[in-house]
Amino acid sequence: MIEAAGLTKRYGAKTAVHDLTFEVRPGHVTGFLGPNGSGKSTTMRMIVGLDRPTSGTVTVGGRPFRQTPNAPRKVGALLDAQAVHGGRSARNHLLSLAQLSGIPASRVEEVLDVVGLRDVAGKRSKGFSLGMGQRLGIAAALLGDPQVLLFDEPVNGLDPEGIYWVRTLMKRLAAEGRTVLVSSHLMSEMAVTADHLLVIGRGRLLADMSVREFISRNSADFARVRVADDAAGRTGELAAAVAEAGGRALKEPDGALRVTGIDLPRISDLAHKADIRLWELSPHHASLEEAYMRLTQDVVDYRSTDDELAGFTPPEDEAHPLDTAPGPPEVPEVPAQGWYAPPPPGQAPPQTRSRP
Repeated sequence: MIEAAGLTKRYGAKTAVHDLTFEVRPGHVTGFLGPNGSGKSTTMRMIVGLDRPTSGTVTVGGRPFRQTPNAPRKVGALLDAQAVHGGRSARNHLLSLAQLSGIPASRVEEVLDVVGLRDVAGKRSKGFSLGMGQRLGIAAALLGDPQVLLFDEPVNGLDPEGIYWVRTLMKRLAAEGRTVLVSSHLMSEMAVTADHLLVIGRGRLLADMSVREFISRNSADFARVRVADDAAGRTGELAAAVAEAGGRALKEPDGALRVTGIDLPRISDLAHKADIRLWELSPHHASLEEAYMRLTQDVVDYRSTDDELAGFTPPEDEAHPLDTAPGPPEVPEVPAQGWYAPPPPGQAPPQTRSRP
């Protein structure tokens, strides 16, 4: 288990990590998410003793990494796949690590098989592709057969087969009762790989909860509705009927309605009663990407001036003309990307959640 309490790291006047308290438990794949510059890599470096905390503590199995006997056989980490002497072959690189940690040479051949590099084990690593370098880094992390594993962007440079392999490997390691912490920017992968999430922004903890709970708390499901004869103003009529029934209708850029607060059968009944033909009535279930974007939109440090997400959260007194339902407005209009989902009416998502 990895435990952090009040973990803080400052570099001069800049605070890279601020008062992080969390646990990474065995038996689960824990996703470690956050925008660039949020402090993920710094946190992982403190876990494995490469950086000393300014204040607070972080332990692995109840001890700081630097005080853990024969640490490489208990903790494996992939933090920088390029940290390899390019003149060494893959096999010799792993053999040197094994000798430093008292690991049998036979284990090197085992991990070469696991990561699929046996056929190129005698080649110098400087000729490796990015994906091959990632596999070699994963092999080094697995070398000591550790109970605690940390991976920073493990699928970087891998092809679809390699990504699937890493996903399966992470799940298998966790199923064996190991502690697995994975940092990644690929939300689609985290959605199908991680069981639990730690999300940080500008060095602060934003969320600590299961993937399902994270999506539920930071997004909302909705129905997408398109009226057949919109030129006759029927979209507005349906929006008014939805509002009268206790729902909320928001107009999307393409003219469709985004409806929350009532289910699809009720929307269909309202349209039928008003003699409004529908071309589309489809459910939309929130994704991890949507929930993540909603939570972290205000803590992104690097954003293009052309980015349509910049400042897309509207002032609370703005509302779309079709949004006639009482209560605080959600958004005046859905951004063109189509994946932003507003929070449930009248409810703001919590910023931090501790695990029970």
